Amino acid sequence: MRKNVVILMSFAILSSMVIAQTECPDTHPAPQSYDGWRVGVQAWSFNRFTLFEAIDKTRSLGLDYIQAYPGQKVSSEITVKFGPDLSPQQRQEVKAKLKDAGVEIFAFGVAGIPKNETAARKLFEFVKEMGIETIASEPKPEQFDLIDKLCQEYKIKLAVHNHPKPSYYWNPDTVLEVCQGRSKWIGACTDVGHWVRSGLDPVDCLKKLEGRIRDVHIKEIDDGHDVIWGTGQGRMKGILEELHRQGYQGTFAIEYEYNWNNNLPEIHQSIAYFDSVASSLKPTGWKSLFDEKLSNGDYKEGNWFFEDGVLNLKGGGGDLWTKAQYGNFVVDLEFKLDEKSNSGVFLRAQNHEWLPWVEVQVANSYGSPVNKHICGGIYDIKEPTVNSVKPAGQWNRMTIVAEDAHICVLLNNQPVINIDLNDWSQAHKNPDGTANKFDVAYKDLPRQGYIGLQDHGFSVQYRNVKIKEL
Repeated sequence: MRKNVVILMSFAILSSMVIAQTECPDTHPAPQSYDGWRVGVQAWSFNRFTLFEAIDKTRSLGLDYIQAYPGQKVSSEITVKFGPDLSPQQRQEVKAKLKDAGVEIFAFGVAGIPKNETAARKLFEFVKEMGIETIASEPKPEQFDLIDKLCQEYKIKLAVHNHPKPSYYWNPDTVLEVCQGRSKWIGACTDVGHWVRSGLDPVDCLKKLEGRIRDVHIKEIDDGHDVIWGTGQGRMKGILEELHRQGYQGTFAIEYEYNWNNNLPEIHQSIAYFDSVASSLKPTGWKSLFDEKLSNGDYKEGNWFFEDGVLNLKGGGGDLWTKAQYGNFVVDLEFKLDEKSNSGVFLRAQNHEWLPWVEVQVANSYGSPVNKHICGGIYDIKEPTVNSVKPAGQWNRMTIVAEDAHICVLLNNQPVINIDLNDWSQAHKNPDGTANKFDVAYKDLPRQGYIGLQDHGFSVQYRNVKIKEL
């Protein structure tokens, strides 16, 4: 693990990042595959579960966004349905859950909008307080004078959603009619799957609504139900290519309405397909550090393996290394520890044998005093500013930034390492005067090499391990 890093990135809410060598980022990045698209889950996909469970499922997919719907039970403790009737305390608890998971609610719907202005304002005030930017709804045409006024006042978008035929807005022509003459805050929430259910071509419908699309409910329909994207009749590629042609910059809400109790594996595969198409259109540079077949990894077979998107380590069979070498990069990952877990992330190694390299410690040190061997620190080199690892059995999120001599580590939304390797000018000695065990001065370490996940003989799990080269 490394030292006083000097590096900031504009971890843009979307995924483009500009590095400025001044300070560490204070938030995890959003590693989206397309520059300008934000992908989340419509919580309706998890309507057999609470909102808190839906948030956890969204996080498990590596997504930073969710679209909430009215009426979902919030949690086992908060039995009130999600919506304007939540008390101030309950709203704070929802915000705390979202912050801890690293998930934002970007839209709310499909929600009814009261015709009475006082009641409508209550909805808009709730949405504003929760940091939500879009309401998906199907209002009556006569409501739009009031709605447009409130949208402009609160700076919240209204996206007209289409349920299947014979609902009022099943045809995009009808959606376009209520948008015409309205402000930029009024647009469409295009449900491409419901268009298929209505016998319409989703690409043709998107073309009609060009310039008015504010949100996309995205799904692939075959034989009347959702299927993994890229399978069935394979409409998804054309849908994404059309939105790219339009220059759409906005949100996607995955709405997977099938296999309700266990649809995470299918959604996971759908996201992988989305990323493969989206990254070919306008890539951000984010990619998986290891593919799920581990074809780009160097390891002992059977010791490391993916299962339902989670990278598992049995322990005792050796480290997992990239086949490619990396110089300047950002790595974003999640890990889960058991009581005895002890692992690490190796940076810029020259070989797979012992040679001093930067090791970011990954270990169950919950509750331990801050020292150079706890989770988030640079092993034997620099202690983290705080011990921010979660208890064993919970998922943690870590971001590592390496740019030339600078190393940053962010653990569970806490900047914990910010160092400059050039300050380590002597072997066996840290700048604070303490000793380390390394025969090489860290300023002399190579600035490019392999990235590895350590096998220290203890089990550990990783997921959503992404990298972006700088």
